[in-house]
Amino acid sequence: MSNNEMITQRIASVLKEQRRMKGWSLDKTAAATGVSKAMLGQIERQESSPTIATLWKIATGLQCSFSSFITANEANAPQPHLTFSLDASEKCDVNMKVKTLFPFAPDTHFETFEVTLLNYHEQLSTPHQKGVKEYIHVLEGQLEIKQGDCWQIVAAGEQVVLKADLPHGYRDKTGITRFIDIIYYPPILI
Repeated sequence: MSNNEMITQRIASVLKEQRRMKGWSLDKTAAATGVSKAMLGQIERQESSPTIATLWKIATGLQCSFSSFITANEANAPQPHLTFSLDASEKCDVNMKVKTLFPFAPDTHFETFEVTLLNYHEQLSTPHQKGVKEYIHVLEGQLEIKQGDCWQIVAAGEQVVLKADLPHGYRDKTGITRFIDIIYYPPILI
């Protein structure tokens, strides 16, 4: 099974389980996430794989961590490297790669990713759950971070804390930008 097939299967399984645990219909899940009922059904049936932006909307609406959708349950299992762009109706994420470094940990309420933006890609994000923060450290290139209406340049070796419960975004300013993104979820949300 390919990496993308494993990720698609994992996302479908977690989405179904989250809905089952909450007792939510596809209609209720669509209302909570802002993702259409049709798209959610396609994801659950593994007919479509969500973009990174869509997966963030789903995780936010279900009030669970992003990494819960893309990492194996077993602590020592290899963690997949994500590259989403399988659904033509969504904005293509071929210029954004996300690698899980540390999946969500219930004892710390953190998850950690290495994100690579290519080809001057801009990724806008809707607000995450209340109190979510992103601690960003730029490894390579220049990252432009949007918070509200303001963009701020963060160079390699610099850090920024982002209030991720507000609209925000990321933009590659140099053709390739790599950064570490440590996401904190308040305990009451997970």
